[in-house]
Amino acid sequence: MEQQIYKGKLTQFHRLKITKKEKLTKNTFALELEIPEDLKENFTFEAGQFVSVKFNAQGKEVINDYSMTSAPYEKKIALGIKINSENGATAMLYNNYDVGDELLVSEPSGRFTLVSKPSEFRTIVGFAAGIGITPILSHFKNILHNEPRTRLFLFLGNKSSEELIYRELLDNLARQHPNRLQIFYFYSQEKTADQFFYGRLDGKKLNLIINQILHLDDTDEESTIWDAVDEVLICGKGEMIKTLANACYHHGIPKKNIHFELFEEFNDDIYPVEKEFPLIENVQVDFQLLGKNYQTVLSNNKEKILQQLLIQKFPVPYSCKSGICGSCECTVEEGEVELLENEYLTEKEEAHGKILACMSIAKTKKIKLNFDFN
Repeated sequence: MEQQIYKGKLTQFHRLKITKKEKLTKNTFALELEIPEDLKENFTFEAGQFVSVKFNAQGKEVINDYSMTSAPYEKKIALGIKINSENGATAMLYNNYDVGDELLVSEPSGRFTLVSKPSEFRTIVGFAAGIGITPILSHFKNILHNEPRTRLFLFLGNKSSEELIYRELLDNLARQHPNRLQIFYFYSQEKTADQFFYGRLDGKKLNLIINQILHLDDTDEESTIWDAVDEVLICGKGEMIKTLANACYHHGIPKKNIHFELFEEFNDDIYPVEKEFPLIENVQVDFQLLGKNYQTVLSNNKEKILQQLLIQKFPVPYSCKSGICGSCECTVEEGEVELLENEYLTEKEEAHGKILACMSIAKTKKIKLNFDFN
């Protein structure tokens, strides 16, 4: 086991052996990792979570986060990985590591998760683009295995059919569960026989999906399938998440039922900020990070706390700046802040003073924060 500070937190890495490596498309591949008996407890995970993988690339140590495609009942870690460039770190991971080699892997984390409800009749809709299918695949396998009454709809976007990963696996799942899983493929750079399936997954496409696919509900003649949707899962790039999350919200899905996982740094708010705050100038901020104490002054409270600390070059942890990943989680020890959006913290954590610095505005002249786990 190795320990290292990663994204502002002490993270434990364990050596896991690669048991399978498979090229999926021109620029994606799958890895399977064996969980040894003595680490079974450490690697218990929920559908939708990810692991951080530490490896060497061109003489440098690299840590990347990868979502699991395996479901918990499969008792293994399977990852779907995209190679972004020929000389990038992920290409080195594919070229330099083979079956039998070991990788340093963190214990699973992430909150792109759902509470399992095996006895309920549920309707869950998934939207994914490209490699964003990985955590949703984990979710859908898990739900099909554990929730006999839940029906699933997947809308999957790719540039072309050549870039579509896990097609065979997805089609097999749909064949095995014809009454519970329907999958629709969309291509943004490949003409389709039916114009409906051409283009990106966005707000306009969602309107069409609601009106043409999620309309008549066999189980209830009075309502549509969309009316029955309990949870929405969205995974992909920031702009796609933003447009689809807002479209789902405007079509009646409560924000707490719209879950998303971001696969890139994204600096925008997912939902528009609807509140206005009294202007406070010269806000004093004291904060603790990795055992060190820092002090600074923010010129005012017009911008969010994390963004202002980053401009001042403080080493505060972050990944997305959109309230999704939880990297900038901290505790308010003095003063008041307003948490604008929160896809990450539980109500209990909020009640205990936890905030996400990237989504918080100062409401008092002085605030004191603690980024270290108490």
